[in-house]
Amino acid sequence: MAIKGVLFDFSGTLFRIESAQDWLRATLDARGISLPEPELAGCAQELMDAGALPGGDLPKLLPAHLAGGWAIRDKSAELHRAAYTGLARQVELPDPGLYDALYDRHMTPAAWQPYPDAAEVLSTLRERGVRVAVVSNIGWDLRPVLRAHELDVWVDAYVLSFEHGVQKPDVRLFRTACEALGQDPADVLMVGDDPAADGGAVNLGCAVHFVDHLPVGERPAGLRPVLGLLE
Repeated sequence: MAIKGVLFDFSGTLFRIESAQDWLRATLDARGISLPEPELAGCAQELMDAGALPGGDLPKLLPAHLAGGWAIRDKSAELHRAAYTGLARQVELPDPGLYDALYDRHMTPAAWQPYPDAAEVLSTLRERGVRVAVVSNIGWDLRPVLRAHELDVWVDAYVLSFEHGVQKPDVRLFRTACEALGQDPADVLMVGDDPAADGGAVNLGCAVHFVDHLPVGERPAGLRPVLGLLE
């Protein structure tokens, strides 16, 4: 198979969200709130356990009243915000405004870091004439993140679930991405970290390659094998 297009997932594949402690600390600082370090660390761990950090761990225990919205959270901006702020509200914080402020923080470029080999892989794909799309289950516009980290210059299209009302593994999202690249699914590779969601591309006829959802410092070259799959 000659790969002519590559679809990349965003969170856990091209980029990784900051740690829960950094997320909480930055939000507290922006609101002029200080907590003793042990208390901050404890709250950050509770937020992580609750699954309140988008791009972080899944909830250890999903409250029944949030389960319905959680399942379809990536279909709209409103559902996404409601799901994550709802999970955050399971944790007692010193200011009620922090729940929305935390959500707002995670949408900023500063909250995200690209994996070390992302620029190398994306630029090499462009040099080889392979078209690239970012296909993400997400509730907000991630384009500014790629722009701020200077990776947008190698991306040809963005297909974001909240803009289409469809979330992976629904083949309609992958089909939209292939059409945006002008490629037959049989000539397209999907790269992601979630077998359940990203693996749905197989049902459209795409090849799929999975990477490990690890912190940036623990995955220096996880994307490079993609280049070998082109040969």
